[in-house]
Amino acid sequence: MIEEPALSKFSDFLFETRNMASSLVEYATGNGLRLGVTGLSRAGKTVFITALVHNLVRATTAARENERILPVFRVHAEGRMTGARLAPQPDDNVPRFAYEDHLSALTGPDRHWPESTRRISELRLTIEFERAAGWLKGPSELTIDIVDYPGEWLLDLPLLTKSYAQWSRDTLEASASAARASFAAAWRAATLAARPDLAASEDLARKLADLFTAYLRAARGEAYALSTLPPGRFLMPGDLEGSPALTFAPLRVEDGETPPEGSLHAMMARRYEAYKTHVVRPFFRDHFARLDRQIVLVDALASLNSGPAAVRDLETAMTEVLMAFRAGRANILSTIFRPKIDRILFAATKADHLHHQSHDRLEAILRLLTARAIARAEGVGARVDVVAMAAVRATREAVVKQGRMFGERVDLDAIVGAPLPGERIDGETFDGTSEAAIFPGALPTDPKAVFRGDGLGAPHEAADYRFVRFRPPAPKLALDGRPLPAPSIRLDRAIEFLLGDRLR
Repeated sequence: MIEEPALSKFSDFLFETRNMASSLVEYATGNGLRLGVTGLSRAGKTVFITALVHNLVRATTAARENERILPVFRVHAEGRMTGARLAPQPDDNVPRFAYEDHLSALTGPDRHWPESTRRISELRLTIEFERAAGWLKGPSELTIDIVDYPGEWLLDLPLLTKSYAQWSRDTLEASASAARASFAAAWRAATLAARPDLAASEDLARKLADLFTAYLRAARGEAYALSTLPPGRFLMPGDLEGSPALTFAPLRVEDGETPPEGSLHAMMARRYEAYKTHVVRPFFRDHFARLDRQIVLVDALASLNSGPAAVRDLETAMTEVLMAFRAGRANILSTIFRPKIDRILFAATKADHLHHQSHDRLEAILRLLTARAIARAEGVGARVDVVAMAAVRATREAVVKQGRMFGERVDLDAIVGAPLPGERIDGETFDGTSEAAIFPGALPTDPKAVFRGDGLGAPHEAADYRFVRFRPPAPKLALDGRPLPAPSIRLDRAIEFLLGDRLR
């Protein structure tokens, strides 16, 4: 695991002291839990949090109206959950997660997917429930602070252990691989032509940083869907866009080489260290190190579509993600004095783009991709699980009859939904109201096949799960006129794993 950065023994001591004091206050004042929600771009973090909160705050209403939601979430299924409510924002210096705006986007008249996560945000939710047994039996509450942050920022944490020279070498080596060489060519040519001992130049630094950022964006795009792309703020700059902290790039330098004063090498190395000091370390200390539980959302289908190189890159990213966690078995002492993440869930999102026959196969693929990460976390006592999930299900399943082939009737498993306005299928442009049937194909029964490029199999042709973007489903209204939670896939299983043991 990545250890806390060592600015100095004194600063580390102050950090741990503040962390212990905060944990002691939280422990003494109530039953609380901090849940981290992260994932790489387009994995569905905003939709997950919105659906999670909407399901919990409307669970009792749904139960009264005989709407069956969250059947695997035990406290609700057993009738012990009496309500859930939003509470005031706990940290005045952290933006509030815009739950109401995102819910309106999903359920309003012009239903659309909400804006993606671009900065850290937070939301406090209190669940009211009855404890089932024990000396604490009776009415109780669990306060959950949901911390939403871009997964790209998480992949920055390994930089804390790397020098500028080491990071430069690793980045240049990765860019020379077959999977990246084509779209890295312009940046690599400019970088390899830039002598590190040249005089520091703001114009050259900006040019190299712009080319480097363009390379990272191309790697993240749908055509390649690569995952290990630090520094994360180059892709998710937030309020740092255009600042000197993001105006650096790798150079061809050697470990242990002392940069000449006033050189391009010295400028780049100084800005790299400033990035770690003023961007990465504060994120680690102020937010990340205080988490108790964590869910990592993964758009595995995008990597499967892009081929074996993207799948291997995703495997590497998941391993590095877990190395960043301060994982371990929680107990009273660790809860008070040194909080640790004791449960981590990896969730493959967009399961509604698949027929249910492939849901278990998607889980098996994600379990294979995270096997090294899971073994590492379980070795220090943390519980880790995987799930294939859709927090909001935008499709339903159907069987389309295709006539007869070789004397036998051919029926194809399809998913049906309303494509977003402007989506095209076989030359037809959709308006957001008409529905279409898609044949997603089936994932392989052997998860290892994805490393051979056999990830997608459809009748007679390859499937592409990014081909169609579906509109959120039309909401069903409760008797009070407000929308009930949207259909989902295995969201209840995710909630039970993350929260269930604290609601016994």
